[in-house]
Amino acid sequence: MLRSILFVILFFLYAVTFGQSSLVSEIKIEGAKKTKTTFLKKLIKLQQGMQLDSVLIANDIARLKRLPSISHAYFKVESAIEDQYKVFYYIEENFTLIPYANLFSSSNDDFAFRIGLQEFNFLGRNITLGGFYQYDIFHSYGLSVRAPYLFSSKIGIALNYQDFTTQEPVFFNNTTADYKYNNQGVELLGLYEFNFRNRIELGGSLFTEKYEYLFGATSPQVPQTLNVSKHLFKLIYEYNAIDYYYHYLEGFRSALNFQYVGSSDATLPEFLIGFNDFTYFHRIGERGNWASRLRLGLASNVETPFAPFTVDNNLNIRGVGNTIDRGTGAIVLNTEYRHTIVDKNWFVLQGNFFIDGGSWRNPGGDFGDFADSQNIRIYPGVGLRFMHKKIFNAIFRIDYGYGITEEASSGLVFGIGQYF
Repeated sequence: MLRSILFVILFFLYAVTFGQSSLVSEIKIEGAKKTKTTFLKKLIKLQQGMQLDSVLIANDIARLKRLPSISHAYFKVESAIEDQYKVFYYIEENFTLIPYANLFSSSNDDFAFRIGLQEFNFLGRNITLGGFYQYDIFHSYGLSVRAPYLFSSKIGIALNYQDFTTQEPVFFNNTTADYKYNNQGVELLGLYEFNFRNRIELGGSLFTEKYEYLFGATSPQVPQTLNVSKHLFKLIYEYNAIDYYYHYLEGFRSALNFQYVGSSDATLPEFLIGFNDFTYFHRIGERGNWASRLRLGLASNVETPFAPFTVDNNLNIRGVGNTIDRGTGAIVLNTEYRHTIVDKNWFVLQGNFFIDGGSWRNPGGDFGDFADSQNIRIYPGVGLRFMHKKIFNAIFRIDYGYGITEEASSGLVFGIGQYF
């Protein structure tokens, strides 16, 4: 908090002292080792020959701190000659070649894990290359590349391929069957950044979905095998006003995800799906951080056992189990208090108390389903975070959630990175 106050005071003093006639004679970026300084200078808005602008400097610092390759950034202004000043941007780089792991289990004794490797600063230009392997009864893998500034400081692309196979429960007529589910396809997105806080992704994918009956209930209306070619169009719009200070966050973010999915089989008909994540972070004292995420989602209300919204450990409700229900609408609130117990030069130990809660609309149901006690899940819990301050997203998390609603379970959820 003291550093934030000093930061604001410095800006005020610069604005008063330099006035409108003060010009930037030189901009230097210090501390960059792997990250290309030419790439960083392309991103910042303050340029040589411009008037010294404390607002632009503040935005540049915030923008730099959002990059995966940078853990922290700050600035200094020095007088050069009369009415001209040198601006220094100092950055502290992250280590960006990161192994990735997610482990999850529940009281039902199901177990799954995902491991992978990602490079977040390929070629020193914050290009992300990644791949993963997942075991969830069956084997899955995926490859991805994301280059948000490939063509300019505003335009980039993302390309993803996956061959994803799991055992999925399908719910119909108050009974359950388990299917082997496979999704294989490729996705291409165009990325565009309007300004410091607003960006958009637009594109689509071609993929194949396969369902193969394993065991459980059967029905003449529910096929035991499916092999369906699909196409998807996607729009993502994000507003991001979050300020970062190492692992502490302050501010608001809204992310809208809207999709149209077309199908070659009437059993899995075409549908629309949209959801918005509203995320809010607030600093509490020197070591506290309150974090909340509200997800509101709706899809075409088709009465199908293959509904798109799922209730799952690793997505929305910690401790609930792996894909225990499905719906065509979702309201989910995750809120937690994070408190830093140990904060050393490179290591942080953080504890958290959370409440995850949500409700779902049944396929073909109505909005009254959200108030149905059978659809409501509430899971309070506790967790720990082990963090490395110099490695991007190097946060190993352990959470234990305990259900307090009808027919609730409990379980541990492991993973890399904050839950949200």
